[in-house]
Amino acid sequence: MDSAVNPVGWFEIYVADMPRARAFYTAVFGRPLVQLSEVGEGGEMFAFQWVEGGPGAAGALVRHPMGGPAKGGTMVYFSCQDVTNEANRAAQAGGRIIQPKMAIGQYGHIALIEDSEGNLIGLHSMQ
Repeated sequence: MDSAVNPVGWFEIYVADMPRARAFYTAVFGRPLVQLSEVGEGGEMFAFQWVEGGPGAAGALVRHPMGGPAKGGTMVYFSCQDVTNEANRAAQAGGRIIQPKMAIGQYGHIALIEDSEGNLIGLHSMQ
């Protein structure tokens, strides 16, 4: 593996109710989700639009019988201009602010939110 490349290349956020989860993430981040081919055993996957070869990791919402939403698992941080904006939109879209904007020194700020499915996700911004 090339050590000059970010180690994460893809992420998946498991959901129980895909229409509700799609509405939540679209409302919070203002980005459409693109349906990918059906996942086996009746599952479905909607990816966040990505820029091929661009910085950061791409990922998707996944509904599948082999996985479900949960707190305490892998933490995904979404890059933002100012985490306060996305945290407030999350609360308005049916989520919950768990940790309001908090400084993390020279690395900027984070906030933690619970999505519409019960997943804990992070927000990160430099301002």
